[in-house]
Amino acid sequence: MSPLHSYSIFLAIFMSIILQPSITSSQSHLCRSSCGDIPINYPFGIDDGCGSPYYRHMLICSDNNTKLELRTPSGKYPVKSISYSDPHLLVSDPFMWNCQDRDNFRPTRSFSIDSSTHFTVSPQNDYLFFNCDSEKVIVEPKPLFCERFPDRCDSSCDSSSYLCRHLPECGSALGSRVSCCSYYPKATQSLRLMLQNCATYTSVYWRSTGAGNAPYDQFPEYGIRVDFEFPVTTKCLLCQDTTKGGGVCGFDTRTQSFLCLCKQGNATTHCNDPVLVKHKHIGAVAGTVTAVSAAGAIGVGGGVFWYLRKVRAKAPVTCGVQSNENRIF
Repeated sequence: MSPLHSYSIFLAIFMSIILQPSITSSQSHLCRSSCGDIPINYPFGIDDGCGSPYYRHMLICSDNNTKLELRTPSGKYPVKSISYSDPHLLVSDPFMWNCQDRDNFRPTRSFSIDSSTHFTVSPQNDYLFFNCDSEKVIVEPKPLFCERFPDRCDSSCDSSSYLCRHLPECGSALGSRVSCCSYYPKATQSLRLMLQNCATYTSVYWRSTGAGNAPYDQFPEYGIRVDFEFPVTTKCLLCQDTTKGGGVCGFDTRTQSFLCLCKQGNATTHCNDPVLVKHKHIGAVAGTVTAVSAAGAIGVGGGVFWYLRKVRAKAPVTCGVQSNENRIF
């Protein structure tokens, strides 16, 4: 191998190391804190590396930072609101029945959540099914049916449901020839089976007014409540502590290990970490190269070529055979 070729390889490897993004790059300013009018706080993040890795790529913010959606195996759903005090999201499904449809039922799909995630469909949801096949679905007033068949009570669809008689926001929008019943599926498979035998369905979530007189402080609203876990750790609390610098909890996108995202760089503990403060001037925005690194690369590259010229001037001609005189390493 010629000296020129060897030094070319050495320079390429050296430059690739120098030009790699700094692992101490600051990301806190890259974490958006809202999407539209919905606040985005821990454990969520709409930018990779922000929030908890448990919810990585689960929320999508599009349309110029105005539209927030939840990604699930059954599709993407608009997020109406997020509650962090009572951890849940309220999402809507455009495919579900609504008051404007009246008795013009459209084809729909069943909503589902990946059971391996830290999301769960809330038991506070009620599902209304319309025009079900009575030969394949038990459609009867639930109290009477449960008295007669207590072992099959969970599998019945309540035709005397309060919600069927008082459809939220639209009263009696359905004609007399349309049947309605209320049923809570215990699994996604149950929901799919119901939809195979019913014309369509919708979900109603019971929202609390905050008056504190449960259950009379609740009112029905169309939507799907999705509960989530709040994985607060000691590291995250320390990172968020304003007396410690007030960082943003995030994670390494390669290893998914915890990172405290700070203005001057990333830390493994908190933003006032002496190690981080000492090296705050070497941080750069991820994906960019500092002027010092670039200058160093150019300087080293120049030195390499200067030395290469010197070696070539003194090296004997060996017709491609490497000897002790022209050996590079």
